[in-house]
Amino acid sequence: MSFFNPTGNFIDNLPRIYGLYTGGFIVFIILMAILEQMGVTADTIGILFVAFTVLIYAAIGWLSRTMEVGAYYVAGRQVPTVFNGMATAADWMSGASFVAMAGGIYFGGHGYLAFVVGWTGGYVLVAVLMAPYLRKFGCYTVPDFIGTRYGGNLARFCAVVVLVVASFTYVTAQINATGTIASRALQIPFEVGVWLGLLGILLCSMLGGMRAVTWTQVAQYIVLIIAYLVPVIWMSNKQGFGLVPQLVYGDAVARIVELEALHQIGTLKPTEAVAGLKALTVGHSTPGDAWKFVSLAACMMLGTASLPHILMRYFTTPSVKAARNSVAWSLFFIFLLYFTAPALATFTKLQVLDPNLATSIIGKSIAEVGNLEWIQKWSNVGFVKLIDSNGDGLLQINEFFMRGDIVVLATPEIAGLPYVISGLVAAGGMAAAMSTADGLLLAIANALSHDLYYKIIDPQAETAKRLIVARVLLIVLGAAAAAVASLKLTSILGAVAWAFDFAMSGLFFPLVLGVWWKRANRQGAVAGMIVGFLCGTAYLYAVRWGGMDPWMGIDHLRFGIIGAGASLISMVVVSLMTPEPDQETQDMVDEIRIPKGETVLSADH
Repeated sequence: MSFFNPTGNFIDNLPRIYGLYTGGFIVFIILMAILEQMGVTADTIGILFVAFTVLIYAAIGWLSRTMEVGAYYVAGRQVPTVFNGMATAADWMSGASFVAMAGGIYFGGHGYLAFVVGWTGGYVLVAVLMAPYLRKFGCYTVPDFIGTRYGGNLARFCAVVVLVVASFTYVTAQINATGTIASRALQIPFEVGVWLGLLGILLCSMLGGMRAVTWTQVAQYIVLIIAYLVPVIWMSNKQGFGLVPQLVYGDAVARIVELEALHQIGTLKPTEAVAGLKALTVGHSTPGDAWKFVSLAACMMLGTASLPHILMRYFTTPSVKAARNSVAWSLFFIFLLYFTAPALATFTKLQVLDPNLATSIIGKSIAEVGNLEWIQKWSNVGFVKLIDSNGDGLLQINEFFMRGDIVVLATPEIAGLPYVISGLVAAGGMAAAMSTADGLLLAIANALSHDLYYKIIDPQAETAKRLIVARVLLIVLGAAAAAVASLKLTSILGAVAWAFDFAMSGLFFPLVLGVWWKRANRQGAVAGMIVGFLCGTAYLYAVRWGGMDPWMGIDHLRFGIIGAGASLISMVVVSLMTPEPDQETQDMVDEIRIPKGETVLSADH
């Protein structure tokens, strides 16, 4: 990494390096704005934004290449807290957070804030229950902790299975997001866009592992947070609400309530359903909404504290204290986006509904609306559709269909902002999806290469062979995820919710009790992972495809409640019915709860 500063230490020079990077990116934005004023087409600007940022990430990945095990798996355990916080935030700010979250709020209202509450609250669990203790343990992967804490290959293997299923489900959502962005920016079919997105993802992570992913994710966070904040601040100011949209959008919400009544939202029902698209005809709250909110937030919290690619980030810090501080910085950097998402959804909806704004489309001639450039561009890739169901030639609220995943991406065009802002948002969305996909694919590949191949299949494997296996697995798994994403089996948010539910069903209680309950043993952990994962998966199948009515409102987005409950009961019961762990294991558990001293495992275990 001496490329950046040949005469100094790379870690010490991180503020200078990323300060220059941020300044360079701002100069690039200004250059694109000048090109737009000179007549360069919108499509060209979109391509330049996406291509420039992806090439920067790929260059960082190439410069971070390594054949050292510690550097590949945990970035040499030397990532400073602030930068680890930024990398973790980028790892976390997935396509769901950047691309789909505001869209969910846009169509579904405040109920979708359960995602924000759960995802943010989950970091409290990570800080209190997980991160410092897993860092003290000194493991490379989450199955590494499970396998060493409980002993035996079966526990390690079960953890690998749960990790692979949860992370693979999650990564398909991220590749879905990259496909959505690429299809619009490049005007290509979505099914082609997912493969282009995958190529960028692999360029970032394949050669340098966690070290490459870490420094790439810091760069990606800078891009995505600028891209998220600029349009909402611009819209807020343009609509007369000021330059701090997070604090003033209450008046905009009140205006939307008036407009919803005017347009009969909650009264009009959508016309014939359009596959994958939604009409803006949400209903009002019902008595069961409070339970739905709380249960979804709980699933997101426990899922956050169970996701291997997030927990892995805290294995890269220099010390236990640094791991705890990194969680605090992660929350700060995540807060910047989550605090803004409701404001963005609010101002975007106002742009569409308010007849006093030139950008409104409801109540206007369908022919006139259909000629709008943003409608045509998004219609060309199948993400927007207008249906004149009553034949009056005017666009009613229940005749406008949009895919929820494109709300953020389309916002600058809906608001009539310069196209350079659309290109910036596309680059930010790509950064968010790629950063999370990098972490997820790496988590899967590392678990399979380290915990399955090295620990179970071939314990004598040389370092070079282990890293080659990891890189091959990255390519294979990425290709499989792109193939699944191209099928559009569910929305981005839906796939992410499933990933959280899978993770909490199989991993939450084996991880937590592994740290906090010395009596938890191998048999109990295995039972907890198997029973929890299978019960959760069976319930998902039953309510999603088997025709079963949800029990107590626990639908397919909340099946982790069933899985985690079964995991806890089976783990406690089986642990108490079988012999307690040996004294060495119990002493090890005591040791990892001491927030100082040497790590439990050796540097290369």
